[in-house]
Amino acid sequence: MILSNLSSDIKQYLVITGNYWAFTLTDGALRMLIVLYFHQLGYSPINIAMLFLFYELFGVITNLLGGWLGARLGLNKTMNLGLSLQIVALVMLAINPDWLSVAFVMAAQALSGIAKDLNKMSAKSAIKLLVPENADNTLYKWVARLTGSKNALKGVGFFMGGALLSLLGFQGALWAMTSLLVVAWITSLVLLKQDLGKKKFKPKFSELFSKSKQVNVLSAARLCLFASRDVWFVIALPVFLSSTFGWDHTLVGSFMAIWVIFYGIVQANTPKITQNKTKQVTPSKQLTSWALLLTTIPALIAIAISQNFASMWVIVIGLLCFGGVFAINSSLHSYLIVKFADSDGVSLDVGFYYMANAMGRLLGTVLSGVVYQSFGLIACLWISSFLLALTVLISRHLNSN
Repeated sequence: MILSNLSSDIKQYLVITGNYWAFTLTDGALRMLIVLYFHQLGYSPINIAMLFLFYELFGVITNLLGGWLGARLGLNKTMNLGLSLQIVALVMLAINPDWLSVAFVMAAQALSGIAKDLNKMSAKSAIKLLVPENADNTLYKWVARLTGSKNALKGVGFFMGGALLSLLGFQGALWAMTSLLVVAWITSLVLLKQDLGKKKFKPKFSELFSKSKQVNVLSAARLCLFASRDVWFVIALPVFLSSTFGWDHTLVGSFMAIWVIFYGIVQANTPKITQNKTKQVTPSKQLTSWALLLTTIPALIAIAISQNFASMWVIVIGLLCFGGVFAINSSLHSYLIVKFADSDGVSLDVGFYYMANAMGRLLGTVLSGVVYQSFGLIACLWISSFLLALTVLISRHLNSN
């Protein structure tokens, strides 16, 4: 009865959010499963990083082409396609453990990367179409809630991945995740609008690259921002926790989950932290000041570890500080790209922006494995701080309007 009284736009927002949540649970769990399972098999950090290479690489391509497809076909189709590809990727990994060569896992991860970015691009773009023009406060809150809840559930997915690996094994965990996603896919096929996000005129292939200075500057800053996180978070941190502190799969997964849940909660509440300032302070100054604060955190963690302070507590406390400030940066970014995107064919600008996001993740993932294996966690942290300094410099060029 309560649902029947909701407006059509709110109902579509709930469908999109539920779809995004279900996908995010399996995406977070799959990432943790692969890192822990292949570390257990004796794979080096570089080899584990290579398993994610196609995941991130195809994310770059998908965001660029996916925005164009969303504008031509509709965001409902690209969102449902993302769910179906993730189901295929999970089944590929679950069918036969003898097939789990590096090449096979990379191929499955390529499908998963395509699926993830189709789903994310579609969800973020759709919000722009459900909020009235010039309702910036509402847009900010809806984007923050969608993004924050997604990241909180990704943290639950990390925990779920570590726990399912311990309880059901690698294959059993994958079949359980597949069942969850099939239910979400069928629900989405039935309930999601058929014309959501179609451009009035079919976009040309040449429209893939954004012509907006604001979108281009924001995209470059996003690339550096996410590379700075993944250079120490994706491979280096879970392997460090497992090998240095002797944490088991469930403990590593739980710790990573708590971090991402905390990150998502802060992200969802970012409007409460920043909204009183947004009318007086330009987006450039908002992004610059928060990125500048974030730059200091990995540098301070690196200094503390190098001075032989209690490294476990340094990492735990430092990671929570990093997560909170990073969440505010990320939430501001997510709001601004939706705000700056052109309403007619919104997925084109959003797709281009998340292509840059995927490039940052790709760079960070590769560096995480290579730098950690060659130089250790401290080097990863210093590179993180350097990339954040670049984020600050780039963000200063964002237009104030």
